[in-house]
Amino acid sequence: MSDAYEFVAKSKLKLKNDSEHKKKKKSKHKRKEKVKERAKESLQTSVNESLEDKITSSSAPKLTKAELAFKQQQEKMRNKRIMEKASTTHKERVEKFNEHLDSLTEHFDIPKVSWTK
Repeated sequence: MSDAYEFVAKSKLKLKNDSEHKKKKKSKHKRKEKVKERAKESLQTSVNESLEDKITSSSAPKLTKAELAFKQQQEKMRNKRIMEKASTTHKERVEKFNEHLDSLTEHFDIPKVSWTK
């Protein structure tokens, strides 16, 4: 019976030309940073373009300085919120949500009811 398993391959399987074409593993961390930077740049350019379009459009009524500053601040806050949501991964959001649930009081749990005590 031991003769039947004598010629079993115990190493990993090798594909043809596997030794020639070894791929480098890419770091996920570096890719995430690059994606965040690109997203940030594109958001800033789109915000600047949209603000310029809104300001220069002649069909829109003239905005006062306060109204213009208010709209710019709203745009900044909206972009900040988008970047915060984009910066966290799904796993991090789930962990944060679970921590929040753990911190809640158990107000809605059904209390023990005992007539004997």
